[in-house]
Amino acid sequence: MTTAPRNPLTGTAFETRTLRGVRCVRLSVLTDETTSPERQREADDKIAAELGITFGEGDQLREAVDLDVSASKIAPFDRPALGGWLSRPDEYDALVWWRFDRAIRSMADMHDLAKWAKQYRKMLIFAEGIGGGKLVLDFRNPVDPMAELQMTMLAFAAQVEAQSISDRVTGAMAAIRRMPLRWRGGGRPPYGYMPAPMPAEFGGIGWTLVPDPDAVKVIERIVRELLEDKTVSAISVGLNADQVPSPRDHWAVKMKREKGGKTGGAKGSHVVRDVFKWTPAVITRMLRNPTLLGWKMHKGRPVRDDQGNPIMATTQPIMTREEFDRIGAVLDSRSIDNKERKDTDALQLRVIHCDSCKGRMYLSKPTKNGASVNPFYKCNSSARGDACELPANVRADWADDYTTAEFLRLFGSVQTTHVVVIPGYDPEPELLETLAEFAEHQEQKGRQKSRHAAAEWQRRADALDARIGDLENREKREEQRIVTPTGRTIADEWATADTAGRRALLVEAGARLEVKRGTRGGWRTLDLQRVEFTVKGELDPAAEAAAGTVADVAAEETGTDVPPASDSVARLAEPTPVPVPLPEPVRELIAA
Repeated sequence: MTTAPRNPLTGTAFETRTLRGVRCVRLSVLTDETTSPERQREADDKIAAELGITFGEGDQLREAVDLDVSASKIAPFDRPALGGWLSRPDEYDALVWWRFDRAIRSMADMHDLAKWAKQYRKMLIFAEGIGGGKLVLDFRNPVDPMAELQMTMLAFAAQVEAQSISDRVTGAMAAIRRMPLRWRGGGRPPYGYMPAPMPAEFGGIGWTLVPDPDAVKVIERIVRELLEDKTVSAISVGLNADQVPSPRDHWAVKMKREKGGKTGGAKGSHVVRDVFKWTPAVITRMLRNPTLLGWKMHKGRPVRDDQGNPIMATTQPIMTREEFDRIGAVLDSRSIDNKERKDTDALQLRVIHCDSCKGRMYLSKPTKNGASVNPFYKCNSSARGDACELPANVRADWADDYTTAEFLRLFGSVQTTHVVVIPGYDPEPELLETLAEFAEHQEQKGRQKSRHAAAEWQRRADALDARIGDLENREKREEQRIVTPTGRTIADEWATADTAGRRALLVEAGARLEVKRGTRGGWRTLDLQRVEFTVKGELDPAAEAAAGTVADVAAEETGTDVPPASDSVARLAEPTPVPVPLPEPVRELIAA
């Protein structure tokens, strides 16, 4: 009887045959050229040819390619490509990698992979092992412990190396964060900035941040449109329509890379997008980010010096504190009282009320054959969960005509004014933020087990305390309002405004129409005994001044032709912000 020749790989006797292998490629960072997929494939092919291993061809190619996958964070069985092959062990005999760290970087992963290889009697092959030579770990002989012992030692070395690299990088980044004006030089910078060599007057070592002209133009546009009363949603729609790269795609374009990429999905999965679009959340998050002030941020908190002052990442911040707070106030006003709607043609939304329950009435549009017929305002108490004893309904055209006539009769001749707001400065927002940061820091008091940790805790506590004291001593500057006549009247504004604009004039004036429940009968006009129109707002004194010189009937019939009454003034529905001096490169950001 003739025994089968021994395979040159290890000592197990078996029939001579070509081994089926899987070529394994892994890359943590897609831009890493030193460990590129091509280099890994070349090394895998070379060792496979030497050992008589094939990877197949064409549709039968056996290859596991995991790009942008960290071995320190993702176990072999969880990787998209390799995990699939590990679940089908009957289709191959060996797994081939370029180096050990392409496969695993932790003892736990080593244990799982070795246990799997031993169970299914597979070979794990590395083109470059210890000293640069090939490394073959043969688990086909279940009683031979050498392969598992070798793998254990190598996995321990790989894990120690990975932790050492992580510690060095973490320490270096922490040190750079404490350096004024110093940027780490890698990764995506905050939107609005780009890295530049550190100027010689600041040491000339490393990198700093400077305004990115392309991004600053986009920020200018967003702020301008925001202050022109555009909603954040409308702004995002416009940016996407003009194909303006979002913050995430902006840096990819700068680096001449493909836009889009992976984003969060269900647990254990991800979604790949061709592009990342602007959304209201993206715009709001960008405008509220203190990086616009030039501050260094870490985990959502400002990085501070020993005096508690925020450490600057640039000498050219995009915004001043006053401008940043001004924009934040606009966003706050939208989020807290975002009641003005432009998606309805109800003129009296927030104006017309039911006399019985005092609740708002809403426009209802019955349809007949697909067309709206006889719209009417109705008491909507049931939708609020209330009970109204005498719910009122009224034809929309009757109510709108009556309110329009009464409003223009009282205020049509009142002259409007142009209000310019010069923002002040209030240290309170930053003071409250710093107090919250200090309170959170205080929760960790006494938990430090070492002297160095306790000293570092105390250093930060002292820094925050010093910053709080500084902010408490700063004076608040009130905003200034400059009022100038426009030469136009309320009637002029009404004539040129759309439904939303007219509704804004009514709401701004404090107009209110209360409607009582009607009586049965063939009414062809509005029963004036059912309605009561009142105005309680800043226009009351102006109306009184106008009433002495303008006839009620003239105001009711002509409206826009009535001249302004002497000494009668009123402000526009929305004050116009003043241009605020901005540092370079964002000048004249806020239009008058």
